[in-house]
Amino acid sequence: MIGDQEHRTHLIQHQVMPHKHSHKLAKFYYATSELVQKAIETALQARVSWERVPLKDKFDMWLKAADLMAGKYRQDLNATTMLGQSKTIIQAEIDSAAELIDFLRFNALYAKEGTKWQPRSPEPNVTVNKLRLRGLEGFVAAISPFNFTAIGGNLAYTPAMMGNVVLWKPSDTAILSNFTIYKIMREAGVPGGVVSFIPSDGPVFGDTVTKSPHLAAINFTGSVPTFQRLWAQVGENLPNMRNFPRLVGECGGKNYHLVHPSADVTSVVNGTIRSAFEYCGQKCSACSRAYFPESLWPEIKEKLLSVQKELKVGDVREPDSFMSAVIDAKAFKRITGYIEHAKASSKTSIIAGGKYDDRSWLTAATEALKDSAGNFYINDKSTGSVVAQQPFGGARLSGTNDKAGGLQYALRWTSPQAIKQTMVPLTDIKYPYMV
Repeated sequence: MIGDQEHRTHLIQHQVMPHKHSHKLAKFYYATSELVQKAIETALQARVSWERVPLKDKFDMWLKAADLMAGKYRQDLNATTMLGQSKTIIQAEIDSAAELIDFLRFNALYAKEGTKWQPRSPEPNVTVNKLRLRGLEGFVAAISPFNFTAIGGNLAYTPAMMGNVVLWKPSDTAILSNFTIYKIMREAGVPGGVVSFIPSDGPVFGDTVTKSPHLAAINFTGSVPTFQRLWAQVGENLPNMRNFPRLVGECGGKNYHLVHPSADVTSVVNGTIRSAFEYCGQKCSACSRAYFPESLWPEIKEKLLSVQKELKVGDVREPDSFMSAVIDAKAFKRITGYIEHAKASSKTSIIAGGKYDDRSWLTAATEALKDSAGNFYINDKSTGSVVAQQPFGGARLSGTNDKAGGLQYALRWTSPQAIKQTMVPLTDIKYPYMV
């Protein structure tokens, strides 16, 4: 979808159910590089009129969309996420309904509050100072992942809310749920030229947008290598660009659980299993490493094995399924590779925690590990960030840590301009002390 026009190409693709490969859920078309370029031109034309729409009116559109998602289209979002991305009932509700709605409502609220601030004008009769929040000059390329429907909506539409025009490349394995978002936002009043929906081959899309002199920003969630490649491509093309593009990235983490000897074993086991197994570990915040103290390992091991046997892997339409299939063959190959590596390795060991006082250990660990993660949870699992409660963002090579769901995220997509208006003429070239 480019502007108000639907395009079909010879590059036909299908989204299948991850838990039933024979079921083709959606048919879609890859955009050619020429169509991506057409989308850039359409966006630049739409930017002129979109910037003229008052922020208040944009906020109202986003709140209307949130209401549509909370009511009329709630189960459409849940169903397309369950079947297309193989999420269980509760995981789909948490993601495609609750979190997506929260993104829209809280981002509008935070943007409204954030735009109230103005610089001081100590002598308003002489000088009036103002701050105008403009959209970025050019277009934003939003590249979203499969694992959260809400992330797709946030990556594409938060920049748009702040006056930007967006080219949205959704994941091939989340096409149907993401297109549902696109249609809802159109119904809420967002013009077609503001956000173009462009399924496409990753390198084709990346090469085209990073070569454009009008690229204003990339809003990305995905793998570290992909983000590194995009960053390098932007760097190579920087001499031809009108701006320094803004790069915002959330990448796959290697999250850890660090367990102290004083920990409650049941909580440790339940938290670790839920963090590691929720949505088959296909979450930005999923636990992929756990460090257990040697003194607790026998009890932890026993409980881990006991709980694991109770968990059902099955079709997401069966209410008692704890998790279902991984997203696609590429993920399956990667994960089974880890398993085979573990089988072949002779270097397996248990790493014990440090020896600290129980009244000071958490404080010491929090301080010592402050640079290790963008989000840091104490006495809790590493998944389950809630919009407006735990703004989410990965640090180090896990991302640029821009805290989606927090106050500063919407403002990240503005280009502040300081305005000074002098109210009296300058009648003398000399400074006052020279008189």
